[in-house]
Amino acid sequence: MNGENATETTGERDPDALLARAGVRGDPDHDQHFLVDDRVLDRLPGYAEAVDVDLSHVLEIGAGTGALTDRLLAVADRVTAVERDPDLAAFLRREFAAEIDEGRLTVLEGDALEVDLPAFTASISNLPYGPSSELAFRLLPEGRPMILMFQREFAERMAADPDTDDYGRLSVTAGHYADVEVVEPVPKEAFSPPPAVQSAVVRTTPRDPDYEIPDEEFFMEFLKAVFTQRRKTMRNAVRNTAHISGLDNPDAVVEAADEDLMSARAGKVTPAEFADLATLAYEVGEPGEHPSA
Repeated sequence: MNGENATETTGERDPDALLARAGVRGDPDHDQHFLVDDRVLDRLPGYAEAVDVDLSHVLEIGAGTGALTDRLLAVADRVTAVERDPDLAAFLRREFAAEIDEGRLTVLEGDALEVDLPAFTASISNLPYGPSSELAFRLLPEGRPMILMFQREFAERMAADPDTDDYGRLSVTAGHYADVEVVEPVPKEAFSPPPAVQSAVVRTTPRDPDYEIPDEEFFMEFLKAVFTQRRKTMRNAVRNTAHISGLDNPDAVVEAADEDLMSARAGKVTPAEFADLATLAYEVGEPGEHPSA
């Protein structure tokens, strides 16, 4: 973890004062936990600055009362803040009226999984926990650097190496798009109200994978399939999950694949080996036109 690599960006607005002016309290039942720790807020932009990320247009998802938005405006040329709560979106427009008038801030009201996102150069966000996986995989294919807050368990699985307890489908799919590192653990007390779990900050650096695949949609469905049976050998996982991967002839894949690889379990298979196996499955396994969801 590289917390010492972040510089601090001090915002002008106090997070507790923003909560008071907005007249809101977090609601755990609706996945609403506001980041109020000044030290964490001040460090978040620094994780991008430390690696010379282009901050000309920063996307923030889940802006809340604007505590992080304030810090982002101190370092970015432009910020687009997405907020699904209509009352909070209205508050942001009042609180940051000057920045909006200057053309430096756009408040986009709506669900970040559904709205049309603008072209952005980086995303720095305290994501809502519930849809964090879906949000991450909407953003990762955009190929932009990101500093994102997740549940700590999710963050560690996202960044895990093969043959470790945390390694899984999430590790392979996230690593397909970017280098992923956990840069800072964040305690419950940094939020209001405190969530039930610890959090962590993740930095993603986009890159092309060091392997080739025949079809990205098939690759992702193939990973989803075999990791549903991660405790079984790859031989059994490929055969038992053809209804998920869409293979009409999984036996042909097993017969053509390397015997040692077929005897391994998914948690020990590297991303490059998954890519090779998916390529083989695509070539000899007779995949249907669209794997099942």
